[in-house]
Amino acid sequence: MKTTRLLDLTTAMVLLVYVVFSPPLVSGDQGRLVSMTLVRDAADLGAFCLDGSLPAYHLDRGFGAGSDNWLLQFEGGGWCNDIASCSDRAKTRRGSTRFMSKTVVFSGILSNNASLNPDFYNWNKVRLRYCDGASFAGDSQFGNGTSLLYFRGQRIWNAIILDLLPKGLANARKALLTGCSAGGLSTFLHCDTFTSYLPENASVKCMSDAGFFLDAIDVAANRTMRSFYTQLVSLQGIQKNLDPNCTNAFYPEPSLCFFPQYVLRFIKTPFFILNSAYDVFQFHHGLVPPSADQTGHWNRCKLNVTACNPHQLGALQGFRKDILGALMSFFRDSSGGGMFINSCFDHCQSALEETWLSPTSPRIHNKTIAEVVGDWYFGRDKEAKEIDCPYPCDQTCHNLIPASTTDFLASNAPGQNYRGTLGRSQADPNDLIW
Repeated sequence: MKTTRLLDLTTAMVLLVYVVFSPPLVSGDQGRLVSMTLVRDAADLGAFCLDGSLPAYHLDRGFGAGSDNWLLQFEGGGWCNDIASCSDRAKTRRGSTRFMSKTVVFSGILSNNASLNPDFYNWNKVRLRYCDGASFAGDSQFGNGTSLLYFRGQRIWNAIILDLLPKGLANARKALLTGCSAGGLSTFLHCDTFTSYLPENASVKCMSDAGFFLDAIDVAANRTMRSFYTQLVSLQGIQKNLDPNCTNAFYPEPSLCFFPQYVLRFIKTPFFILNSAYDVFQFHHGLVPPSADQTGHWNRCKLNVTACNPHQLGALQGFRKDILGALMSFFRDSSGGGMFINSCFDHCQSALEETWLSPTSPRIHNKTIAEVVGDWYFGRDKEAKEIDCPYPCDQTCHNLIPASTTDFLASNAPGQNYRGTLGRSQADPNDLIW
């Protein structure tokens, strides 16, 4: 069975419903618009987006006691694992800064409002725009005489860091590297490198939001995600940028080290994992990809979890069990680690005020995500590791989101690739999350 040519993490079908039905932001704060900065020196490093445009970021300056502290957030947005899908991506905001919004909204963990983001509101906050299709990890290119694609995510990461160091990052006292979705996966891949750029006496930590992508066996007994990542690592020249300790341990399958569950034990920097045990993207594309459900048997369940039959609920509970199993060593043995693994059907929870810190935010043991992350980062709780009870016991999942009918993912004939096309996301027009 061939794997998908494109897995798009934006999960627009989920977020569109969020826009329509979610409550307003706390205190009426609609977030802060922050302008784009192009990395002018990136060309000297060969750091280009897929289409050859310059990479970019958005910087909101810190103030007061937070002026020497830095929070960097990797943008998410899926991957492309073959020439056709990467060529298509290069013509969109996922592969070119030419098509990106020049301002984006900073909210949730990026908010500068003390009541909405008490621990990080006055830090320097940077959102790294995503335009390489490989979680900022590739380093190759493709040319056939008529078209050229740059797979330069690793160089983009380096170029942005080098641009930020003289702007104050080099003198950081505290720093947090985070990211959402494909950006959350980037956090696993670049955490220790980030630490190496900063002063030895700086407090540096990393947090992945919805980036713990599991090496799952889908409902058709295939490893769709593993096959996809294997193709991605090969196409974009990622292997040389993966942790060598991990690739040596998993030789001769180095692409396994693109999975967080395998690279996690080699990360030395304190790490926090924020994830739903029923992550909507992984439910729809890892556990039940369209290629594994040719007859549409899972369609109603995907649209609304309350429509799932006992067999389907059993598969979802098995997926939760597999995620927790992959995290158990980290839970038991990581002295500097933290986690918030809840049971809300969601994907990315740190960039939206509703899920980060609000009256309707999900809670575990009556603590919001923002509270647990803050307790972990600042050492207010030595055991900042929260695991939710299984669905449907959590009564704080007020933002539980069914997939909307704007999900146009569909399989082609059996044995053929399928391509994903997702509807309008909450990112438009202001790119709130992605």
